[in-house]
Amino acid sequence: METQTLQASARTHRGRKTHHLRVESKIPAVVYGAGIEPKNVTVDRGIFTRLYKSAGESTLVELQIEGEKPLNVLIQDIQYDPLRGDVIHADFRAVDMTKLIEAEVKLFFTGESMAVKALGGTLVHAMETVQVKALPKDLVSQIDVNISSLATFEDSIKIKDLPVPAGIEILDDADQTVALVEAPRSEEELAALDKAVEMDVSAVEKVETKKKDEDAEEGEGAEGAKGAAPAAESKKEDKK
Repeated sequence: METQTLQASARTHRGRKTHHLRVESKIPAVVYGAGIEPKNVTVDRGIFTRLYKSAGESTLVELQIEGEKPLNVLIQDIQYDPLRGDVIHADFRAVDMTKLIEAEVKLFFTGESMAVKALGGTLVHAMETVQVKALPKDLVSQIDVNISSLATFEDSIKIKDLPVPAGIEILDDADQTVALVEAPRSEEELAALDKAVEMDVSAVEKVETKKKDEDAEEGEGAEGAKGAAPAAESKKEDKK
């Protein structure tokens, strides 16, 4: 895969002072890693977002900081605005091209399973990513998983069945299941499930009703105590 390039500018503002950068559609970021001192930079939000969609966190990016030598980096630790969903911060990890590194690679499921289409089963993604080791130049953004081999409910796809790109070693257990198809529930199972849900709902309603009754009793007790105080005061007056 061809390495993608991202332009960046050095920044001096930190913390809350970076707010104006986000208003200008820029993202504050940090660069750290092999052979460099940590640097604070900014990148264009739109360009970064498009690049991140294709590169992910396991594909090399050439980061060109203005006035400096390009760095080979991996995108790491993305932060998002909780309301708008925009990227508001990113980390770039500089790598040594001569040393093996570990990274997490996404699994991309393709094809069509007859156990789903013809038998009405439910596809289960037991894993969404795998941990790999490779030289930075051999890293990929995703590993394709063709689910067409899942023809029955007994079939499954394991780590050892994946088409691993050259130069990449998957560190996860080879016999770990990646995907399978669950058979549809029988009418008896669905009825039992509905009954269990009804029992849970009834139990919750009973607890809530009991709590309301207890709260009401406590409230009546408190009112009684308030009424008793004036009566006691009245008796004291009578004795005088």
